[in-house]
Amino acid sequence: MSRHDDIKLLRINYLRGPNMWTYRPVLETWLDLGDLENHPSHLLPGFTERLTQRLPALVEHHCGVGERGGFLQRLTEGTWMGHVMEHVVIELLNLAGMPTGFGQTRSTSQTGVYRMVFRARDEQVAREALAQGHALLMATINDQPFDVDAAVHAIRDKLDDCYLGPSTAAIVAAATDRRIPHIRLNDGNLVQLGYGGRQRRIWTAETDMTSAIAEGIARDKDLTKDLLKSVGVPVPAGQAVKTAEQAWDVAQDLGLPVVIKPSDGNHGRGVTLDLRRQPDVEAAFHLADAEGSEVLVESYIPGMEHRLLVVGGQVVAAARGEEAWITGDGTHTVIELIDLQINTDPRRGLTEDFPLNRIDIREDAVVLLELQRQGLTGDGIPEAGRRVLIQRNGNVAIDCTAQVHPEVAHAVSLAARTIGLDIAGVDLVTSDIGKPLSETGGAIVEVNAGPGLLMHLKPAEGMPQPVGQAIIDHLFAEDENGRIPIVGVAGSKGTSQVSRLVAWLLHLNGRHVGLACGDGLFLGTRRVERKPSAHWAASHRLLMNRSVDAIVVENSAGIILSDGLAYDRCQVGVVTDMGRVPELDNHDIQTEDQLYKVLRTQVDVVLADGAAVLNADEPRLVEMAPLSDGEVLFYALDAGNAALVDHRAKEGRCVFLQGGAAVLAQGSSETSGANVDSLRARFKAAGQDVAADAVLAAVATAWALGISPELIAAGLDTFVPELPH
Repeated sequence: MSRHDDIKLLRINYLRGPNMWTYRPVLETWLDLGDLENHPSHLLPGFTERLTQRLPALVEHHCGVGERGGFLQRLTEGTWMGHVMEHVVIELLNLAGMPTGFGQTRSTSQTGVYRMVFRARDEQVAREALAQGHALLMATINDQPFDVDAAVHAIRDKLDDCYLGPSTAAIVAAATDRRIPHIRLNDGNLVQLGYGGRQRRIWTAETDMTSAIAEGIARDKDLTKDLLKSVGVPVPAGQAVKTAEQAWDVAQDLGLPVVIKPSDGNHGRGVTLDLRRQPDVEAAFHLADAEGSEVLVESYIPGMEHRLLVVGGQVVAAARGEEAWITGDGTHTVIELIDLQINTDPRRGLTEDFPLNRIDIREDAVVLLELQRQGLTGDGIPEAGRRVLIQRNGNVAIDCTAQVHPEVAHAVSLAARTIGLDIAGVDLVTSDIGKPLSETGGAIVEVNAGPGLLMHLKPAEGMPQPVGQAIIDHLFAEDENGRIPIVGVAGSKGTSQVSRLVAWLLHLNGRHVGLACGDGLFLGTRRVERKPSAHWAASHRLLMNRSVDAIVVENSAGIILSDGLAYDRCQVGVVTDMGRVPELDNHDIQTEDQLYKVLRTQVDVVLADGAAVLNADEPRLVEMAPLSDGEVLFYALDAGNAALVDHRAKEGRCVFLQGGAAVLAQGSSETSGANVDSLRARFKAAGQDVAADAVLAAVATAWALGISPELIAAGLDTFVPELPH
């Protein structure tokens, strides 16, 4: 069969916020099918069979048919390769562990060129999926070999590199469930929850409420123990030592057996338990000394290791550990038995996705010492039936939240408060978590800042605990969502002036306002940048700014097409007109219906307790009213505008011009407000023109924000237009 040339990827653009396609970020790719425009799927012999053999789960794709097998039906009947690539990429993402349900492919005005988009939470992962999907599709079209597993592995590697860790992802997911927006602030796990002055920040399981002093205390295990002891929390007796010889002396003074550990270690590294002989104590000292700046010798507390998670002073989850053993068979070495009897457990793995770690004794000196104490090495072959202890700690992944005794919970909560941590992982040893520590002789051995959550999210046994939700509830009160008033102004005429006027009125209403518009970037009444700032990056900077408690953003259709909106939802969405802007041609937006689809984005994101402000003098904008989840305010130059009359009849709010002044109307009620003619005259004196409908848009927006008609009138009377530069 003849070979087909590659589909060309003409343009790849990541839309980072709500856009004409969907509320969420997408990767948009322009495809040139070339000669494949004349070869839909049913005209390529064997193509469908080859593709479904490589990606069997394509049968699950509903596509436009709306049921399982829908996409296969489209393949059989005939569909174009741009549409096929969309589904191939989505399926590769599904296989890589990033389920993706949204995709669309649409033709452009140029024959054979299509716009293909798919949901993409991370740009780099999306680009890798696109590259692999493109390669897989072309190999399938041309009946060439392709390694699907390698493609999925490459996407998964990129996902592991780029995506949030499981602890952070759980917190972000809980925030999303409560409609709290988030912004990732770095390539790691530093995340902003909420916008502007109402934001909180997390870094994995640490928050901006986590004290640096408390973190420092928690790293010092000896100091932690002293503080806990002072408030009556049971802790093991112990002492810091400098040498192996001193470690043995202290062990004898405390009474054997003992535990040796580094004072500032974590994740159980360098911790050796139940030491009874001088050679073992001295060997354990050297292991701990290699991990931390100081070595502690402590009394050994019998029982199992437990990790309790404290959030805001409350125990919200608990997990118990278990020892790891192998049983000899007289044939296999210790290393082989570990792989056969322990590492084959599907709960064990090398990534954070697994609740238990794989054991590699070549990288774990504590395990080697444990074997040595039993007279074995990794290459030794235990006799048949002999049980060999491999690991005493580090396997804390059995949920026991429901079994925690109230007195244990009280002691653990007191420990976290004593150290000063708002979120803490408290390690304790006890034989029975369901009994008070005073009965079992148990004790708290460590308090950790920034604890991992995976053991509670994906326990090896027992029920997962909603720890992400607990952290969000700690950061945000029940009636808080981290949002500040955001106003988005979309259109092509007078949008900078509308934005400036609205920001001024918010300022007079007591808000510290951030404004990104064509006139620059403003914080309060201070212009911090003079260059045009009606773009995604400037708006995004305002969302991150802790000093602002209201934001006004100017958006054009071009901005929505090139980047999407910077925010996920807004309090007020304004659309002033359906005028064309130069960028539309570059995005192949040629008809009014296409422009409508772009500009409606601003209305689609209005919150349920917000409002859309629409120019009723433009019939297509009136059509956008049902798209608003919140209220709708119309404005028009003439009180007799049919949309206004109808809206008022339904007790809707409207603003119109009468006698040179803005009138605020609801139902039969009318309030005369701002002097529009006077403001326009001041603009003209400053060498500028402002249209009356732009002023009405600002008045309606301020009213939608809850600013009183009196303050609106006074505010526009005091607004001073800038003189031209």
